[in-house]
Amino acid sequence: MTMRPEPPYSHGQAAHMGIVWVNLGSPDAPTPSALRRYLARFLADPRVVELPRALWWPILHGIILNVRPRKSAAKYATIWTPEGSPLKVWTERQAKLLQGLLGERGHRVQVRWAMRYGQPAVGAALDTLKAAGCTRILVLPAYPQYCAATTASAFDEVYAWASGLRWVPELRFVNQYHDDAGYIGALAARVRAHWAQHGRPERLVMSFHGMPARTLQRGDPYHCQCHKTGRLLAEALELPPEQAVVTFQSRFGKAQWLQPYTEPTLVALAQQGVRRVDVVCPGFTADCIETLEEIDQEARAAFLGAGGQAFHYIPCLNDDIGWVRALADIAERHLAGWPTKQETDPAASAASRERALALGAPR
Repeated sequence: MTMRPEPPYSHGQAAHMGIVWVNLGSPDAPTPSALRRYLARFLADPRVVELPRALWWPILHGIILNVRPRKSAAKYATIWTPEGSPLKVWTERQAKLLQGLLGERGHRVQVRWAMRYGQPAVGAALDTLKAAGCTRILVLPAYPQYCAATTASAFDEVYAWASGLRWVPELRFVNQYHDDAGYIGALAARVRAHWAQHGRPERLVMSFHGMPARTLQRGDPYHCQCHKTGRLLAEALELPPEQAVVTFQSRFGKAQWLQPYTEPTLVALAQQGVRRVDVVCPGFTADCIETLEEIDQEARAAFLGAGGQAFHYIPCLNDDIGWVRALADIAERHLAGWPTKQETDPAASAASRERALALGAPR
């Protein structure tokens, strides 16, 4: 194994803590060539497509990467902003806000953001933290619900990065926060704010990203965690069960996926006489192609085309301050025990030194 070079070890060098905030990823531009690069990396991940390589590779390189990039690029073009991909814009902003809020709470922690597929890469963000002297790093995914295709895949990248190091930082991982009270509270506040301005719908549809149904049988907790998030959100909003609907979007291929599917559900609701639906996407902490194009454009058109009269998309948490506070709370819990706060009380510092001497630390 060839390990990357490191600077000479210096005895007594100060220890620093870091957080890497990891999201899924985005193409660099809304163009077919950029989408081809992005999709080639994304769909080559064995966590994402659990098929034998011998079967999947001809399909991926012979069909999908020759057809899908142009179609996907056209969709991305409809949501692209002057600052770039919405997902990257919001993810970067969340990291900066998290850094600021943790600093206000007295924590000396460096926060970097990264994309599992795309730039900045997970390894590059970790390199930056290590170069800054971080010997303890918390890996915090932007996925509230654990899924092997997202959360575990992000962890894979961290493990791969660490495998090339001589001095591996102490690492901690946040698996999920689907039922975190602060996260649920931020979602509920987001929905209430929309209702205060626009009134209430006949149905609230909570749409989560889909996964093949076989993942549930193989032990992935994602399906159950999505339903728990939906139940807790409905309870926080004091919605009766018949007014809250959990669905799954973003199907790919012909295999059965987690049900009920979002768009067919919306069409059925319209055909049943439901005039207004509101759709929120609790599994996405930042708006992206799946929310802005798939839900706010395609699903909207399907519902209205089937006879519905009003469709409201409620934006993701994005840079909502209540959400950032909840995220900081989550980070603080997982940083517990690491010396993230600098002692300023001379008496406390003296007591700390005495404790260290009593334990036999060098004088």
